[in-house]
Amino acid sequence: MASASFYLTVVGTILLALAFAAHVAHAVLLASGRRVAVLAPQAAPAFAGVVTGSFVEREISTSDGSERDRSAVAGIAWALAVVAAAALGAALVLRGIVVGRGPWGSLYEFTVAFAFGIPLGYAVVAWRYPIRSIGAVPLGIALALALYAFSLPSQVEQLVPALQNPPLLTIHVGFAMIAYGIFAVSFAAGVGYLVQGREDRFAWLPSHRTLDEVAYRAVVVGFPIFATMIVLGSWWASIAWSRWWGWDPKETAALVTWLVYAVYLHARNQRGWSGRPAALILVVGFVMVLVTYSGNLWFSGLHAYSGL
Repeated sequence: MASASFYLTVVGTILLALAFAAHVAHAVLLASGRRVAVLAPQAAPAFAGVVTGSFVEREISTSDGSERDRSAVAGIAWALAVVAAAALGAALVLRGIVVGRGPWGSLYEFTVAFAFGIPLGYAVVAWRYPIRSIGAVPLGIALALALYAFSLPSQVEQLVPALQNPPLLTIHVGFAMIAYGIFAVSFAAGVGYLVQGREDRFAWLPSHRTLDEVAYRAVVVGFPIFATMIVLGSWWASIAWSRWWGWDPKETAALVTWLVYAVYLHARNQRGWSGRPAALILVVGFVMVLVTYSGNLWFSGLHAYSGL
């Protein structure tokens, strides 16, 4: 069953690569198609008085509607992201059955889980909002993580005594996986906002209002999940190491990450810090997410032996 989990991870990674390529193609088609649509009325002025407002507005619309996010491959791109998430999720379920706990007790397992959380979070948000034109950003991150996982030891090993708490391991690290995936979507929306600007520079990208709303709602959902993860981690630390908080590098990075997103939530509601400054905070926040994920690779600490 462990080998089946590994092969499903391979399949999921291939599907992620296809989803990433399809989203890139989708964005390219939107960009080239929008240029044609904008130029068409100028190239054929005979349409004036014949083709009326609603048609023209639909062709060159810069509203927040889903018409901004349609191309010949839009549906395929989104479906591939869903199937990729399903394959990685199935791989994690099989791994969990084998190990008898949450399948994220090693760096390999959590990296696959991180790669799973991103397309899952993206697929849910993209089903509700027209953001498929920026889908290559989160899916590219997920693909990089999935590929990195194959460079890590994938064999099933016995956990050290401090980690042998299946309920807390499953919930604590599972919450981290969910929060990281959601924050990746907010990061993509923040990057899109920085490119788009308040002037909505590119008709093929979601409007700045859509990007701002997606980023904000993602953080509103991810922030309490991440906070709960920290609280559970502190409780686990009191059980495993007889102290609630020890300023371990991974603990410190998680706290800084939480503070960055707390600043974002505050800044977005302040007139002087909304818009571009808030989007920049999202970029910093996701950099801290990556530091929290990989910090034990660079700094020694109590979390280093766990591979997490």
